[in-house]
Amino acid sequence: MAESFGVALLGAGRMGMEHARTLLGIVEARVLAVADPNLEAAEAARSLLRAERAYPEPLEALGHPGVEAVVIATPTETHARYIQAAAEAGKAIFCEKPVAKELGETRRVLEVVEHKGVPFQIGFQRRYDPAYLEAKRRIEAGEIGPVEQFIAVMRDPAPAPLDYLKTSGGIFVDQAIHDIDCARYLVGEVEAVHAWGAVRVDPRIGEIGDVDTTNLSLRFANGALGVIQNSRRAVYGYDVRTEVFGAKGKLVMDATPKTPLWRYGQGVQADHYHFFMDRFKEAYRLELTAFFQALREGRPPSPGPKDALEALRVALAATQSLKEGRVVRLEEVV
Repeated sequence: MAESFGVALLGAGRMGMEHARTLLGIVEARVLAVADPNLEAAEAARSLLRAERAYPEPLEALGHPGVEAVVIATPTETHARYIQAAAEAGKAIFCEKPVAKELGETRRVLEVVEHKGVPFQIGFQRRYDPAYLEAKRRIEAGEIGPVEQFIAVMRDPAPAPLDYLKTSGGIFVDQAIHDIDCARYLVGEVEAVHAWGAVRVDPRIGEIGDVDTTNLSLRFANGALGVIQNSRRAVYGYDVRTEVFGAKGKLVMDATPKTPLWRYGQGVQADHYHFFMDRFKEAYRLELTAFFQALREGRPPSPGPKDALEALRVALAATQSLKEGRVVRLEEVV
């Protein structure tokens, strides 16, 4: 088995540069090519990584000599095309979520991945956060007994730019999907959902047909119940918390101070993570490290194609529930 793999990094924006910095420290990865339509950004990433070449067209980078794996951090609407091209070229694939915004397109592309037999990992980074990993281990060990309730909260510090939100797929596909993946990871498959949504942050979000404040109720196939709350605004910074409650107790993955320091004086003060890339920085490093370790050891990376497909199915069921004002069973979303 290979000790290291030639890599093409597609996308040199915010997320692409985060992955570039991580790739620098992964001994199993040798970045040979970087691609971004913004050639200045591509060159910056190429220089950081000491890659051989920067390309303005991501598909060209797939053909760079020696490339065996691809890390895709391009805009959402391009993911499906690049995944398919990489699979057809026989490259191992790591891609940021989602594969696509539609279930049919996602299924079609993942069928190509599976037909070609290439390794594939979707970027649900929380599965590699130390707190979530430990919670998973303890749940599987039976420490809290059968799970009865799941609660998740995620609020961004401020809405993304309106131009982005117009093409994001909506709050459930764009934002809540991370909590949805956590629900599947920690509790199990979702059987039905009921969504409520409102425009409480920015009326322009309502004008584009979306909402910015949501409550999503889940019923799991194993009988547990869940609630996911999301908002596009938290004035104090990124707010993410998850709780799994069982017959013998509960586990809480809570928002902690960025610096493990509390100041006591005129009240109690601590600092706070401002955004998800800050809070989950270690998880981003660990997920990409795990991808290349899986390649080296010849085992399937995780989370894989099924996780990409089923998390999107729940998000689309939530979107349908919001529009139709009713409970939607997952079997309806095909």
